[in-house]
Amino acid sequence: MINDGDKIAVGVSGGKDSVTLLKLLAEYRRFSPQKFDLDAISVDLGFGKKRTDFSGIQKMCDEYKVNFTVVDTDIYEIVFEVRKEKSPCALCSKMRKGALYDAAVKNGDNKIALGHHADDLADTFLLSLFYEGRLSTFAPKSFLDRTGLTLIRPMIMIREADIKSYAADLPVSKSRCPADENTKRKSVKDIMSLISRDIPDIREMIFTALIHPERYNLFDKFEKDSELF
Repeated sequence: MINDGDKIAVGVSGGKDSVTLLKLLAEYRRFSPQKFDLDAISVDLGFGKKRTDFSGIQKMCDEYKVNFTVVDTDIYEIVFEVRKEKSPCALCSKMRKGALYDAAVKNGDNKIALGHHADDLADTFLLSLFYEGRLSTFAPKSFLDRTGLTLIRPMIMIREADIKSYAADLPVSKSRCPADENTKRKSVKDIMSLISRDIPDIREMIFTALIHPERYNLFDKFEKDSELF
């Protein structure tokens, strides 16, 4: 994921995942065999027309000598007040990523690091299955044609429970989004919590199925077999 000469922008929302990723990469940079530069970028959505306090993130960046950029936007106003989206997450995510990518390009970054973890991998798979009828999830590394940036997810093998423990003393801020507890992703998490009462290692089983190709056994494997249908 990381090569010599990379300039990596960490997308920092202020939540536990992104703040943990920022600290992990800043610490890793100290002894990494690859020499790379690190930026941090936060996109302020302008909730309630009030700017977010990123002073904790700024202090952390100063400590690790990481350049920190805050992008002020009116995404909240557009999504919730102008468009009045009933399902705001898709539009908000698209606009937020656009602002993040634009800032990274302006900073001269060639890679974007996001804080998705192993639990997110499983949740995204179930979101695609339940709501789109697709077997799909995100990749650890992908190239963004329109921007020339490479998107990386360095924490994809880390469980959320471990991140929660690690982030206990970090400058994490609670989400101010009014839709935070009323999303499809939250519904999937609730479903998983119910299933885990009977199958405690359900997330581990889904994660293992996703990353081990020898456990993949769907129709396309037999598409050349005329006797299948």
